[in-house]
Amino acid sequence: MKAILVVDDEFALVEMLESELVDGSYRVRTATNGRQGLERLRETKPDLVLVDYMMPNLDGPGMIDAMRKQAEHHDTPVIIMSAVGESIVRERVPVYAAFLQKPFRISNALATIKTVFGQNSG
Repeated sequence: MKAILVVDDEFALVEMLESELVDGSYRVRTATNGRQGLERLRETKPDLVLVDYMMPNLDGPGMIDAMRKQAEHHDTPVIIMSAVGESIVRERVPVYAAFLQKPFRISNALATIKTVFGQNSG
Protein backbone atom coordinates (compact mmCIF):
# COMPACT_ATOMS: atom_id res chain seq x y z
CA MET A 1 0.00 0.00 0.00
CA LYS A 2 1.46 3.37 -1.07
CA ALA A 3 1.88 6.07 1.58
CA ILE A 4 1.09 9.72 0.89
CA LEU A 5 1.84 12.78 3.00
CA VAL A 6 -0.58 15.70 2.45
CA VAL A 7 0.69 19.08 3.69
CA ASP A 8 -1.72 22.03 3.43
CA ASP A 9 -3.11 24.68 5.77
CA GLU A 10 -6.61 24.40 4.27
CA PHE A 11 -8.21 21.93 6.67
CA ALA A 12 -11.22 21.17 4.48
CA LEU A 13 -8.99 20.31 1.53
CA VAL A 14 -6.77 18.09 3.68
CA GLU A 15 -9.78 16.23 5.07
CA MET A 16 -11.28 15.74 1.62
CA LEU A 17 -8.01 14.49 0.14
CA GLU A 18 -7.39 12.21 3.10
CA SER A 19 -10.86 10.68 2.83
CA GLU A 20 -10.58 10.07 -0.91
CA LEU A 21 -7.06 8.70 -0.67
CA VAL A 22 -7.92 6.31 2.17
CA ASP A 23 -10.90 5.13 0.12
CA GLY A 24 -8.45 4.57 -2.73
CA SER A 25 -6.37 2.26 -0.52
CA TYR A 26 -3.53 4.66 0.24
CA ARG A 27 -2.00 5.18 3.69
CA VAL A 28 -2.26 8.88 4.48
CA ARG A 29 -0.51 11.21 6.90
CA THR A 30 -1.33 14.90 7.09
CA ALA A 31 0.28 18.13 8.24
CA THR A 32 -0.92 21.73 8.33
CA ASN A 33 2.37 23.48 7.55
CA GLY A 34 5.87 22.76 6.32
CA ARG A 35 7.42 22.37 9.77
CA GLN A 36 4.82 19.79 10.73
CA GLY A 37 5.34 18.16 7.32
CA LEU A 38 9.04 17.73 8.08
CA GLU A 39 8.13 16.16 11.43
CA ARG A 40 5.85 13.69 9.62
CA LEU A 41 8.72 12.85 7.27
CA ARG A 42 10.81 11.86 10.28
CA GLU A 43 8.00 9.54 11.42
CA THR A 44 7.40 7.81 8.10
CA LYS A 45 8.76 7.50 4.59
CA PRO A 46 5.96 8.44 2.22
CA ASP A 47 5.98 7.33 -1.40
CA LEU A 48 4.61 10.74 -2.42
CA VAL A 49 4.19 14.19 -0.88
CA LEU A 50 1.40 16.61 -1.82
CA VAL A 51 2.39 20.05 -0.57
CA ASP A 52 0.79 23.47 -0.71
CA TYR A 53 2.98 26.26 -2.05
CA MET A 54 1.90 28.95 0.43
CA MET A 55 1.60 28.01 4.12
CA PRO A 56 2.42 29.58 7.50
CA ASN A 57 5.50 28.62 9.55
CA LEU A 58 7.31 27.01 6.61
CA ASP A 59 6.05 27.26 3.05
CA GLY A 60 6.08 24.52 0.44
CA PRO A 61 9.35 25.54 -1.23
CA GLY A 62 11.07 25.68 2.17
CA MET A 63 9.78 22.25 3.10
CA ILE A 64 10.78 20.76 -0.26
CA ASP A 65 14.27 22.29 0.03
CA ALA A 66 14.72 20.78 3.52
CA MET A 67 13.33 17.46 2.29
CA ARG A 68 15.76 17.29 -0.65
CA LYS A 69 18.70 17.72 1.74
CA GLN A 70 17.74 14.46 3.50
CA ALA A 71 19.08 11.37 1.74
CA GLU A 72 16.03 9.26 2.59
CA HIS A 73 13.65 11.84 1.06
CA HIS A 74 15.84 13.28 -1.69
CA ASP A 75 14.04 11.41 -4.48
CA THR A 76 10.52 11.30 -3.02
CA PRO A 77 8.16 12.66 -5.68
CA VAL A 78 6.32 15.88 -4.85
CA ILE A 79 3.07 17.27 -6.21
CA ILE A 80 2.74 20.99 -5.58
CA MET A 81 -0.72 22.46 -5.04
CA SER A 82 -1.23 26.20 -5.42
CA ALA A 83 -3.60 28.98 -6.37
CA VAL A 84 -0.67 30.92 -7.85
CA GLY A 85 0.40 30.07 -11.37
CA GLU A 86 2.86 27.31 -12.11
CA SER A 87 5.35 29.78 -13.61
CA ILE A 88 5.66 31.47 -10.20
CA VAL A 89 6.01 28.10 -8.45
CA ARG A 90 8.71 26.97 -10.88
CA GLU A 91 10.83 30.04 -10.00
CA ARG A 92 11.29 28.72 -6.44
CA VAL A 93 10.88 24.98 -7.01
CA PRO A 94 12.43 23.97 -10.33
CA VAL A 95 11.93 20.21 -9.91
CA TYR A 96 8.71 18.46 -8.88
CA ALA A 97 6.63 15.57 -10.21
CA ALA A 98 3.39 17.46 -10.92
CA PHE A 99 1.45 20.66 -10.29
CA LEU A 100 -2.20 21.02 -9.27
CA GLN A 101 -3.72 24.46 -9.80
CA LYS A 102 -6.14 25.32 -6.98
CA PRO A 103 -9.03 25.00 -6.93
CA PHE A 104 -8.97 21.54 -8.47
CA ARG A 105 -11.35 18.63 -8.71
CA ILE A 106 -10.53 15.71 -6.44
CA SER A 107 -10.81 13.43 -9.47
CA ASN A 108 -7.99 15.44 -11.13
CA ALA A 109 -5.86 15.10 -8.01
CA LEU A 110 -6.41 11.34 -7.93
CA ALA A 111 -5.56 11.02 -11.63
CA THR A 112 -2.39 13.08 -11.11
CA ILE A 113 -1.35 10.88 -8.18
CA LYS A 114 -1.87 7.72 -10.27
CA THR A 115 0.17 9.25 -13.09
CA VAL A 116 3.03 10.15 -10.75
CA PHE A 117 3.01 6.66 -9.23
CA GLY A 118 3.03 5.21 -12.75
CA GLN A 119 6.10 7.30 -13.61
CA ASN A 120 7.87 6.20 -10.43
CA SER A 121 7.08 2.49 -10.47
CA GLY A 122 10.11 0.71 -11.58
